[in-house]
Amino acid sequence: DVEKFILQNIGAGNPTRLTPDDFTPRSKRVLDTAFQLARGMLHSFVDTEHILMALLQEGDSYAVKFVNSMGIDENQLFEEIVASVGRGNAKPNETGRRGKNGKSKTPTLDEFGKDLTAIAKEGKIDPVIGREEEIQRVIQILSRRTKNNPCLIGEPGVGKTAIAEGLALKIVRDEVPELLAGKKIVALDLTSMVAGTKYRGDFEERIKKAMDEVRNAKDVILFIDEVHTIMGAGAAEGATDAANILKPALARGEIQVIGATTIDEYRKNIEKDAALERRFQPVTVGEPTEDEAIEILKGIRDKYEAHHKVKISDDAIVNAVKMSSRYIADRFLPDKAIDLIDEAASRVRLKAYTVPDNLKEMEKELKSLEEEKASAVRAQDFEQAAIIRDKENTLKTLLDEEKEKWKNLSSHQVKEISTEDIASVVSSWTGIPATQLTKEEAERLLNMEKLLHERIVGQDKAVSGVARAIRRGRAGLKNPKRPIGSFIFLGPTGVGKTELCKTLAETMFGDEEAIIKLDMSEYMEKHT
Repeated sequence: DVEKFILQNIGAGNPTRLTPDDFTPRSKRVLDTAFQLARGMLHSFVDTEHILMALLQEGDSYAVKFVNSMGIDENQLFEEIVASVGRGNAKPNETGRRGKNGKSKTPTLDEFGKDLTAIAKEGKIDPVIGREEEIQRVIQILSRRTKNNPCLIGEPGVGKTAIAEGLALKIVRDEVPELLAGKKIVALDLTSMVAGTKYRGDFEERIKKAMDEVRNAKDVILFIDEVHTIMGAGAAEGATDAANILKPALARGEIQVIGATTIDEYRKNIEKDAALERRFQPVTVGEPTEDEAIEILKGIRDKYEAHHKVKISDDAIVNAVKMSSRYIADRFLPDKAIDLIDEAASRVRLKAYTVPDNLKEMEKELKSLEEEKASAVRAQDFEQAAIIRDKENTLKTLLDEEKEKWKNLSSHQVKEISTEDIASVVSSWTGIPATQLTKEEAERLLNMEKLLHERIVGQDKAVSGVARAIRRGRAGLKNPKRPIGSFIFLGPTGVGKTELCKTLAETMFGDEEAIIKLDMSEYMEKHT
């Protein structure tokens, strides 16, 4: 009966082969939910019942409407599936860290840490792309006999934490040497360890317990993000800080720690303590190139599509990387490009789910009719109140129909992020007009003289010289170790020397203030 009902409503399709690119953001989300449900029920694989349960959890999906149209309550059906399928016998992720009596072997680490390998098993870690060299270096350091503690050093946002997550993924997939097979990476939260320590010695006791648990477990690698915070952590008057407690164990290789910190913090905090510095082996994590950043974004695209229920095109990814590199200079790839994509997707989704103006007008009119009806009842004009009530009922029915149409349209239309959406987000961050961002750079470079002459009258030689130098630079026909060009504009006061610089800044970056101006006349005045 169900099959007939489906064929009547939807019809039969043609046999086809689907690739991962053919899946819509919503279908990816459903499969991800099915995976989580299977894990939660301790089943070792995802089956059709898990997909059905995931579909029933999508409140506005066609599956729920279809089930309701047959007179079945989706919540009741969900409960019946759970009851009939039951729980599996797959081992939960934490069994390895529990003793024979069921109690955890590492209660302190469970309280103050986060098991990255367990999270990786659950599929909650984004894929790590293009960091094979750094991960391999970390594995080499961890495989040493002593001083086997890597410290990831790099600018904020280049992906230091992602390398630790990438190592956790490799351990889960069994792509590591035998020495590291079966190990767990636990991210230690020092802030939580310090928080709530009322009396002297509480913090030291927590650290000591955690270290003892790591020693006894023999399969735990600690990951400390912002590792510079161990310097002085918990060091009240007369107390010992975390760094000095950890030093002996780090040197002897009793415990293994992966640290992560920025270049400035490493220089400021770790390097000044030579004893701590020699216990850590630095691994420099550089900013990826634009091409590498594009590959990284393509690798994590599925996760963002499933979350935002939008389509992210290759063009949007390329433009996000290029625009973030050019216009957001104070941050680093791939973090700034990921943030751009994330916010643009959020923006597109919110636009799609905003109630249309005609529905808002109808709701306003309905509210007005309700007030008129109440006013007529108060005036005891029941005939008029009955007329208004009929109008109100008609409008309510129409409003419900229009809302249903809008919801169906929204759920079936998959929105796609465009270059304009990326440009709008960059514009809101930087203040540079969006139209300026989306204008093709090639067109801007070709018409550089014309654009400069919109504000500069005459001065053909100066304008032409500057435009030629910029075109050469953008085409790559220059020495990378030298600037695009050095110019000295000579001329009497008021002919447009400074104006040409401002116009150039506006043409290139959309803002005439995007220029560093040193007024040498100020250096001559004693009072400045």
